Amino acid sequence: MAFRNVVLALAAVFPLLIPGNVTAADDKEKAAAVKEEDGKYFDAEGNPTFKFQNDGTVDWYTFSGYRRYHSDCHVCHGPDGVGSSYAPALATTMKNMDYPTFLSIVAEGRKNVGGGKENVMPAFGDNKNVYCYLDDIYVYLRARAVGAAPRGRPPKKADKPEAAKAYETSCMDG
Repeated sequence: MAFRNVVLALAAVFPLLIPGNVTAADDKEKAAAVKEEDGKYFDAEGNPTFKFQNDGTVDWYTFSGYRRYHSDCHVCHGPDGVGSSYAPALATTMKNMDYPTFLSIVAEGRKNVGGGKENVMPAFGDNKNVYCYLDDIYVYLRARAVGAAPRGRPPKKADKPEAAKAYETSCMDG
């Protein structure tokens, strides 16, 4: 019984050591767009993803994610998701974070305590400037994490789809 309690305690502290809890690292192949709906792209598992054209044009949602990230997230997580002394580099962290986990952390927040240091990610579930654009922020950070998007503002962007305009209006006015 004592051994079981030790294993459970370690599992609580080190969840990635338990088989089945390890998220396979994301890469360009997994993030490849296989489906498009109204200008929004999805990977083979149905998660939002990015699409870059050969001429460097980025899809609207990734461009919007860049703008929204730099509006609300870069203060703590650094420009282009490279991190800071206050918060982790999301361009690295996102390689091992799935879409539902990202949504949960951003909406509900998170507190990490370790090594005498406490890091707090505030909840943004009530901030329309964030939650109305969660997919956009996710695809931008995913593109940064897998090395598809360089640092800086994307030089070219696709036009804003009508579906994006309609969703933005309903979310911001709702």
